[in-house]
Amino acid sequence: MNALVQKVGKRVAAVAGKDMPNAQWEFVVFDNPEANAFCLPGGKVGVFKGILPITKDEAGLATVIGHEVAHAIARHGAERMSEAMVIQGGGQLLGASLSKSDPKWQQTAALAYGMGTQVGLELPHSRKQESEADEIGLIYMARAGYDPEEAVKFWQRFSDFNKQHGGNSTPQFLRTHPLDDVRIQQLQQWMPKAKAEFVNQPAK
Repeated sequence: MNALVQKVGKRVAAVAGKDMPNAQWEFVVFDNPEANAFCLPGGKVGVFKGILPITKDEAGLATVIGHEVAHAIARHGAERMSEAMVIQGGGQLLGASLSKSDPKWQQTAALAYGMGTQVGLELPHSRKQESEADEIGLIYMARAGYDPEEAVKFWQRFSDFNKQHGGNSTPQFLRTHPLDDVRIQQLQQWMPKAKAEFVNQPAK
C-alpha cells in the first residue's frame, strides 16, 4: 500500500511541482479504516487505508492524491486559518459591543453570530475550496498520465460507498463538501479540458 501511494504521489507531485516549487512533498499511509485523506500546508499528504478499496487502482488513487495536492497548491489551509481569525475577531467585537446588555441577549447574539458565519461564510467557502481542488486535481492527474475519466468512476464508487454506509442526512447547505452527484456533474463539465491535458501528456 505504501509503495503504491508513494508511486502515485510522486507522479502527481512531479507535475504539480512547478506551481509550488518550495514544497517538500511527503505521502504517508495511515492504518485507519476511515475512507479519507488529507493534506497539510507545505505538501504533507495523508491517505487512510480505508479509502484504498474504493480507489481500486492507480488512477483512482491519483484522483484522491490529485485532490489533496490541489488543496496544498491553492493554499486552502492558509485561507481557512485566515478566515477563522477574521471570524474570531468579529465575535470578540460583537461581545465587546454587547458587554453591558442583558446576558440573555449576549448569549442569543453570540449563537446567531456563530450560526450565521458558519452557514453564510465557512460552509460555502469550504464547498468552493473542495470544488477548486476537484478541478485542479483532475488536471494534475491527467498531466501525470492518468485518464481523468477514472475520476468520475472513483466518485461514483465513493457515492455507492456512502449510500451503503447510511449516506449523509445533513442538508446540502450545511455540508462542507459538495454532494456526490454535484461533484460528478462538475467533473464531467471539466472533462474536455482535462482530456486535452491527458492527450498531451500520455502515461509513461
